[in-house]
Amino acid sequence: QPVDGFMGALPESQIKAFIESLAGDTGPSPAEELIGLGREAYEAGDLPRAAQAFAQAVQEEPGHPAAVGGLARCYIDTGDLERARQTLSLVRPDARNDPEIAAAEAALSLAEKAGDLGDAGELKARLEKNPKDHQARFDLALALNARGDKEGAVDELLIIVEYDRNWNDEAARKQLVEFFEAYGPKHEATLSGRRRLSSILFS
Repeated sequence: QPVDGFMGALPESQIKAFIESLAGDTGPSPAEELIGLGREAYEAGDLPRAAQAFAQAVQEEPGHPAAVGGLARCYIDTGDLERARQTLSLVRPDARNDPEIAAAEAALSLAEKAGDLGDAGELKARLEKNPKDHQARFDLALALNARGDKEGAVDELLIIVEYDRNWNDEAARKQLVEFFEAYGPKHEATLSGRRRLSSILFS
């Protein structure tokens, strides 16, 4: 007797999930275990070990978005942006909009922008002379983000939104959205930044 079924064609990932739901919980796959190891190493700052785990996960399950995104992040953090871009192209077609891939693509975009920035000290000096130099503040936000100061980067963009939310076709708000996507929905800078942005826009 049939116990369940589905209509039409489904992506491979959904078919696997369907089969697993019938077979019962079989535990994490080898790729998922490697991704877990990669994330632990990444959080600990051990990029070589993280990259190795993510790369092995990609071999186990080609195109897995978490594995591809994690490996791309490792390349971004070591400054190898070209290899990061090549890695992101390996994601399977049905997972191109996966949050892991979106976050890695946003991080890559931010890293590319940071390469064209001036010195943070010079940008701060410009702001001391003119606090409404929005371009200097915008560039400073990107520079701070590149140095890992996520909260500081968000603060600078929120100041621009407070001064003039429509400046440069809402560039500050759009850049905040890219920051939040790169940081992930659970990062404190994202959570507090979204709350403060909403407060400014809807006050």
